[in-house]
Formats: sequence, structure tokens, C-alpha cells
Amino acid sequence: MSKRKLKKYLSELRKGDLEDQLLDLYIRFPMVKEYYDFIFNPKEDKLLQEARTKISNEYFPLKRRKAKARRSVAQKYIKHFIKLGVDPHIVADVMLFNLEIAQTYARGKNIPDAFFKSMLNSFDQAVHYISLQGLLNDFKERILKVYEETQEQEWLFGEGFSRVLDGID
Repeated sequence: MSKRKLKKYLSELRKGDLEDQLLDLYIRFPMVKEYYDFIFNPKEDKLLQEARTKISNEYFPLKRRKAKARRSVAQKYIKHFIKLGVDPHIVADVMLFNLEIAQTYARGKNIPDAFFKSMLNSFDQAVHYISLQGLLNDFKERILKVYEETQEQEWLFGEGFSRVLDGID
């Protein structure tokens, strides 16, 4: 069904029927429930804390021996936060937190090349998102710290990290 047809259908419904349909969607689909729960009671601090805990658990697990170090865990949270309409400051914070915790994890370890390529993608995404949202002044110090740490640890793709920074100047 196209958006236009949906608008026409909804405009023809009575208010009570429309309310019933929305309640049905709320009950049937967890994403709809989560969206409305967030809209009416945005507990962004709780969401941020949950994301930080899960991301840090990827690199420094509490229950298992070996770290999985998957970028995808952070990416899921970031994508989910953007979909929900979470404050851009919080999204940017999660993006940079992911990079910072990954750098702490990588210090002094033998890490596969794919890890560094993945972190370069995360860095690029974070810097672009922050600049598009007009938050560069708020996060510039953390961005530079992440960049300096990549240089200090002599990460692979160092020139890629430099190019990303050059793009915002």
C-alpha cells in the first residue's frame, strides 16, 4: 500500500476505529510498543547506560572468558537510537564510547586487520554524524583524543583516520 492510499484510508476512518487500530498495532508489534513507550516516557539515560554496558561487555566480558569485540553490537544500538529519535548527543556519545572502549581493548594486543578496518568505519561514521548534527564543538576534544590514540597505538589504516579528520576541517 502506498503512503497516499494509507493517508486516504486513515482519513476515512472514524476516530474510534483509528484508536482501535493503533491499540492493535501497539499490542501486536513490539517495535510499535517500544516506539510509543519511548515517545511518552523517554528514559534516554537508561537507554544510554544499557548500550554502554552491552558494548563494554563485548570487549571486557563479565561472564565469559574471551572477548568477542564485535562492532555490530554498537552499530545495532546506534541504528536503533536513530530510529527512535534519541537525542543526537546521546547517539554521538555511544559512537565515541564504542571507539574508546575498543582502543582500550586493543592496547597491547595482537588484533586482526579486520578490527582496524571496522574501527575506521566507525570513526568515519561518528565524525560524519557529529558534523551533520552540528555537534562538532561539543565532541571535538573526544574525536581528537580517539585519533591521537590510533596514532599512538600505531593502528593500521592510520592515513584513513587522518583523511576522516581532514574532511571536517
